Amino acid sequence: MRLLVLLWGCLVLPGYEALKGPKEISGFEGDTVSLKCTYGEELRDHRKYWCREVGLFISRCAGTIYSGEEGQEITEGRVSIRDSRQELSFTVTLQDLTLKDAGKYWCGVKKLGVDEFIPITLTIFAGSSRPIMYLDSTSAEDASPALSSGSSKPRLSIPLVRILAPVLVLLSLLGAAGLITFSSHLLRWRKEAQLATETQRNEKVYLSHLNHRTSELGPEEAFEISSPLSV
Repeated sequence: MRLLVLLWGCLVLPGYEALKGPKEISGFEGDTVSLKCTYGEELRDHRKYWCREVGLFISRCAGTIYSGEEGQEITEGRVSIRDSRQELSFTVTLQDLTLKDAGKYWCGVKKLGVDEFIPITLTIFAGSSRPIMYLDSTSAEDASPALSSGSSKPRLSIPLVRILAPVLVLLSLLGAAGLITFSSHLLRWRKEAQLATETQRNEKVYLSHLNHRTSELGPEEAFEISSPLSV
């Protein structure tokens, strides 16, 4: 049980609340949309990035753009990223949105081992463009992504995979332990049943042989054979 608790802590605790950002953003075709992701002090000197999630069964990054030096804006195509380490946040801007841009993206921080990241869903509406929208980790929880701008109430975004993965691992370990225990009891029961069957069989053979001998001998000899106290 102690091993399971340690495993749970390794999977959940290190990156808990280390990175925050909006769960979803949206805009019309032709819009320019910006979003802000905030991070903890321990991630200040790590490289930040923005990428598109691809893959059906195993998710991975595509079209990754990394941040540069403090305050430097890096642009690749219609995407730009700027890291502000003093504010512990980095901003991603998407320009000239198209319907093909809709999908899932990652707001991430490069780390040794497993990166810190949060999934963000981008929705694109067909039609005329609207004013520039700005969403960050402090956007209102109940505000519509297509209409909200500026900042308001704190908002927490934790990847669903970070929550479900430890649960699945814990259930798998518990299931394996239960299966091993059940198999051990079943094997022991089979051995005991086999031993009891062999003992009964030996007793039947001995009694059958004894009855056959006593039927061939006289009463006195049969008594001497069948009695364990005979000299």
